Amino acid sequence: MNAITKHEAAAMPALAMTEGELIDVLATSLYPGAQVTSIKMVLGYCKAAGLDPMQKPVHIVPMWDNKAGTMRDVVMPGIGLYRTQAARSGECAGVSEPEFGPDVTETIGGQQITFPAWCRVTVKRRLPTGEVVDFTAKEFWKENYAVKGGKERSIAPNAMWTKRPYGQIAKCAEAQALRKAFPEIGSEPTADEMAGKSLHEDDTVIDASTGEVTGRKPAVAMPARKPAPAQEQTVSDAQPKTETAAQPQAQQTNGAPATVGEVAYILKKINAKGVTIPQARQMAGLPEGENLEGLTKDGFIALKDALQ
Repeated sequence: MNAITKHEAAAMPALAMTEGELIDVLATSLYPGAQVTSIKMVLGYCKAAGLDPMQKPVHIVPMWDNKAGTMRDVVMPGIGLYRTQAARSGECAGVSEPEFGPDVTETIGGQQITFPAWCRVTVKRRLPTGEVVDFTAKEFWKENYAVKGGKERSIAPNAMWTKRPYGQIAKCAEAQALRKAFPEIGSEPTADEMAGKSLHEDDTVIDASTGEVTGRKPAVAMPARKPAPAQEQTVSDAQPKTETAAQPQAQQTNGAPATVGEVAYILKKINAKGVTIPQARQMAGLPEGENLEGLTKDGFIALKDALQ
């Protein structure tokens, strides 16, 4: 048993509360608005790794599953967990200050932003022989930034990557360097690295040996929705435009699904408001439900207004 395993085995505290009480605490403090099933995933993850869930070593990240055609929560480690595991090994000899490439100013998705071209971080590991070895990772900002959600499916960086272009890419570079230096801590990308990406997209590829995201789509898009046959057969290019314009607006939007960006936006608003999904649906006057599966455009607007 190595040093990391020994520390992890002893890290899970002997909690005086029941699992139900612990779930309630986590749902109201560290993971507000998260579903019970997602919090149970966190507890299972922490129990298996010997981690204290009250220190929030992992994050619940809502992501679009392209194969399942729905949003689902994924439990992912944070950069703090990687740092903790490296420190517990007793072999981490230090982490360098991030080194940034030249500033680049570009207009991305209609938004002008200045960002570092790349960031480089080195992690030092002291081997059993006493030798200190450097493990360096260089990550490029444009290959890592998280996109902005919303119905426009913009490829522009989101608020955090716009506000902290240096800090965000530095965390990605450090996570990669820690994985290189300490492969035993795991190969899973951190929540920071996977923000703005979706699962199972054809060009979103994760190297299983390093956890490196080697490809990504700049914008997360919903799968194409097949139109109802009746609508396609009755509406043609030959029909007068006035007939289409005369249709009630509700008929044109009620059945349209919300985009993945809109769903992600609502999830963030729910978390910020400190309510659960069922409570948010009730506030918006929507049918009861435990998740946002099948959310329509009108449902998105109702939730957005209710959560202001």
